[in-house]
Amino acid sequence: MKIGILVGMENTFPPALIEKINGMGEGITAEYVKIGGVRMGEANDYRLIFDRISHEIPFYRSYLKNAVLNGTIVVNNPFWWSADEKFFGYSLAVKLGLAVPKTVLLPQKGYIKGVTDNSLRNLEFPLNWDSIIEEVGLPAILKPHDGGGWKDVYKVNSKEELWSYYDRTGTLAMVMQEFIDFSMYVRCYCVAKKHVLVMPYDPANRRYLSREENQLDPQLEDRIVRDTILINETLGYDLNTVEFAIKDGVPYAIDFTNPAPDADIWSVTEPYFNWITNQVAEMLVDYAKYSVPTLRYHRWNKWLNQDAAQGLSAAAGELAQDLVAGVGQMAQKASDVLSEVIETITEPITPKRSRKATAEKTGSDSSKNAKNTRPTKAAKSAKKE
Repeated sequence: MKIGILVGMENTFPPALIEKINGMGEGITAEYVKIGGVRMGEANDYRLIFDRISHEIPFYRSYLKNAVLNGTIVVNNPFWWSADEKFFGYSLAVKLGLAVPKTVLLPQKGYIKGVTDNSLRNLEFPLNWDSIIEEVGLPAILKPHDGGGWKDVYKVNSKEELWSYYDRTGTLAMVMQEFIDFSMYVRCYCVAKKHVLVMPYDPANRRYLSREENQLDPQLEDRIVRDTILINETLGYDLNTVEFAIKDGVPYAIDFTNPAPDADIWSVTEPYFNWITNQVAEMLVDYAKYSVPTLRYHRWNKWLNQDAAQGLSAAAGELAQDLVAGVGQMAQKASDVLSEVIETITEPITPKRSRKATAEKTGSDSSKNAKNTRPTKAAKSAKKE
C-alpha cells in the first residue's frame, strides 16, 4: 500500500514526513508522486495522496479530482478545497455562532480582457464607500477573499488609504475586515479534525512564539480548541490552520481556510515541526488503512458504486416492468372502449339480428370482428363531431 506526497517548493516537511511514514512499520510506504499525461478515468497506484500544492497548479488539481473519481483518498479533498474561500468561511463562522470580525466583500477593481461595462451592469456604481467604512470601521484590513501567505494584505487607516491600496489590487476580489486590536494572536494546527496544537504567533514579524513563554488561560484555550475543531468539522478539512486574534478575552477567528498550511521547520520552529510531522504521518497511515475513499462523500458516488448501481438497475428494471404492465392494461382498456364505440356506431348497417345471437355465434371473436368493421362515412363524421 502506497501514500503519494504531492509537493511544491518546501524542502523540510515532505522528506521528514516520508521518512516518518516509512519508519512506522505499518506496511505502508510513502513517496513523491510522479505525474505525466493523465488519461481520463485512469486509476493510479496510490491508496492515498497528500496534497500540498494543487491550489497553485491547476494541472495538479485536475489530476487529484480524477484520482478521487477512481477511488483514491486525497487529503485535503480537492473538490471542497476548490469551492471554499475566505469570505464564505467568515459567513459560515457567523452561522456557527463564532466570533468573527465584521467583513464586507468588495467588487474587483479590474477585470480580465473581454469584460465590458455591459458585463458589470449588476454592480452598484459608484460604490458606497462611506457605508462600507461605517460597517467595518477604521482601521481595517484589506485582503484577498481567497488568498493566503499574507500576500496583498493591507492595513488601512483612512478612506484615502483604502482607495490607494484598493487601486493596486487589480483583478483580485478583496474583503475589507474590521481590525481587531488584539492582545494576543495564535495560529492553530488542526489534524484529522480532532488534534489541535495552539501556537502563539507574532503576525507583525511573522514568527512563532514559545508556548511556555506565552501561556493562555485554560478556559480560553479550551474555547479556541473547540472553535478550531468545529470549523474543520464543518469545512471537512483533514489538515488546516485556524488563526485567532484575542481581544478582551474573546478569540476572533481571523483566517481559517488554509488546507496547505506552512510546516517548514525554519518557519514554525522545531517543536511545532515535530508535532505536525508526527500527527500528519499518523493521520495519513490511519486513513490509508481504515478510511473510505474520498469519492464516498460526493453525490455522484452512488451512480458509480457497483452495489448501488446494481440496486438502481434492479429498481429501474422493476419500474420498467410496472410501466409496461401499466401501459398494457391501459392499451387493453382503450381497445375495449374503442371496440364498443365502433360496434355502436356501425350497428345501423349490420344485419338486423340480435346482439345476443351474434355473441352466441361468434363467441370470443365478437370483439375482434367489431374491431375490424369499417365505419361508414356518417360514422366517421360522427366521430369528428
